[in-house]
Amino acid sequence: MTRIFLTGYMGAGKTTLGKAFARELSIPFIDLDWFIEARFHKTIRELFALHGEAAFRELERNMLHEVGEFEDLVISTGGGTPCFFDNMDYMNSHGQTVFLEVAPDVLFNRLRLSTQQRPILQGKTDEQLRAFIVEALEKRAPYYLQSRYRFDAGKLENKRQIAASVQELRGLLGL
Repeated sequence: MTRIFLTGYMGAGKTTLGKAFARELSIPFIDLDWFIEARFHKTIRELFALHGEAAFRELERNMLHEVGEFEDLVISTGGGTPCFFDNMDYMNSHGQTVFLEVAPDVLFNRLRLSTQQRPILQGKTDEQLRAFIVEALEKRAPYYLQSRYRFDAGKLENKRQIAASVQELRGLLGL
């Protein structure tokens, strides 16, 4: 049975690499945020606005526990998922966890292109965005680093790099 949890900051490539890796292994891929949105027929932003962060994080934990019981799949967690409750302990006890590590400058370049899709980033200047990323990574590092594996996901910019990363991750996990 294969159950792989991908963790890391927004823009780290959890969905990009996760989809390609699942396809390579011929197993399903689940993006936890998409799973939540499909289940509740609301966007993550709407759920936050309606219920607040504490209620959203509880809901997210419940959905993590639900998908964490599925077998043979790759799960992309939300960027904050590992930082709440016992989520990292749960993931480590239910599968292989991989922290997709990406340098702040690479994250900055990826995220500055998607500030309109990510409400938390809207209206930030380049300097503010860079500082926001660095500060968030510092806060979340103790959680992300509880993952069993660390993987450099800094090169996912084209199909060739994604394919190479898939093979590298496969080797790291021994699959």
